[in-house]
Amino acid sequence: MSVIVLFIVLFVLLLLGVPVAVALGVSSLVSMLLFTQHDITGIPETFISAFKSTLMAIPMFILAGSLLSKGSAAQRIVDFARSLVGHLPGGLPMSAILACIIFAAVSGSSPATVVAIGSVMFVALREAGYPKSYSVGAITTAGSLGILIPPSVVMIVYGVTASGLSDLNGKEISVSIEALFKAGIIPGLIIGGMMMLWAYFGAKRMGYKATKPESFKTRLNHFRKAFWALLIIGVVIGGIYGGIFTATEAAGIAVVYAFIISVFVYKDLKAKDLYAVCLDAAITTAMIFLIIGSAVVFAHFLTSERIPHTIAAFLIEQEMSWWMFLIIVNIILFIMGQFMEPSSVVMIMTPLLLPIAVSLGIDPIHFGIIMVVNMELGMITPPVGLNLFVASSLTGLGLKDVVVSVLPWLVVMLIGLVLITYIPQLSLVLT
Repeated sequence: MSVIVLFIVLFVLLLLGVPVAVALGVSSLVSMLLFTQHDITGIPETFISAFKSTLMAIPMFILAGSLLSKGSAAQRIVDFARSLVGHLPGGLPMSAILACIIFAAVSGSSPATVVAIGSVMFVALREAGYPKSYSVGAITTAGSLGILIPPSVVMIVYGVTASGLSDLNGKEISVSIEALFKAGIIPGLIIGGMMMLWAYFGAKRMGYKATKPESFKTRLNHFRKAFWALLIIGVVIGGIYGGIFTATEAAGIAVVYAFIISVFVYKDLKAKDLYAVCLDAAITTAMIFLIIGSAVVFAHFLTSERIPHTIAAFLIEQEMSWWMFLIIVNIILFIMGQFMEPSSVVMIMTPLLLPIAVSLGIDPIHFGIIMVVNMELGMITPPVGLNLFVASSLTGLGLKDVVVSVLPWLVVMLIGLVLITYIPQLSLVLT
């Protein structure tokens, strides 16, 4: 009964438009008061305990992405991508997708990727004669790679949430943020590559022909112009992968680096712009942190009532295999991702699902990547897919038209989800 009331109160509040953080806290508090002997005076302590040092990476990666997305880094990355693949059939949308892949490794945010690349490429694609729906679908979907290709805010949220849990035998689950970042590289490149192939064959069907490729000198020139923006990928990912610094340290370095190249190298940002950049990052961070604190209280209630243990026992009694469990997980996450912000879904469902997954022999790093890919799908599906709203505002298309334009690309991502779900080595080979 406590579980039923918990989720009924949660979803009723969400349907009424109550902020996610408030809905999580209120539903947990109501269930504690009605069905348990919990001392609710300990809730503030539980809330504050959520803010571990690892979470400091989140505001810094958000700030770094905000600094770069406000300047010319996106345009330079797009120009470099066009010089590489722009001559192929569908070269322009392929360039947009490749630019999204590169910028995702800079920003760590899906909406920021759509804004940065879309503001440059939507006009170029329209002027080149590509159907608007085709162009919007490509960039809106490719922008979702911002939360899969590291650094990723959603990965950090998952890692922090997972590391506070125990499996069904009471053994603490250990999830490294650095390992998650490594695990996201190959799945991100695979899905991005599948999108580029789809763009290539789609353009060929529409009659677009190959053109003369750019000369080596031109490509080198575009690389030189984009070099400082591209170098941040090597600094952050290379530093983490090489064990030079942790994810939190990498986030701090990313902020300093983004500030230097935006203000002193590219000279895109002036002193008067920094207030708006910092305010934007602070608002986003505050929203995420409030959700995290409330979700930890929610997870604490689930764990203390042994709800994951009860569900796991039921599934084991049914002799459910790991692959059947993952089918159910993907369906649940896909549906929840359509109605809630990614960090919220991860914070709510990780305490419930991860102990069961580990009990069935699923690696927690692999499971985290599955969750992140599902959250990508949530970014491009109605009614709450944030990338859809961003693309609509950038292009002037109605939300319905944006949704329709995304559908073919959504199929590509679903195929990618199946591959990543059932071939764990794709996520684990680099960890």
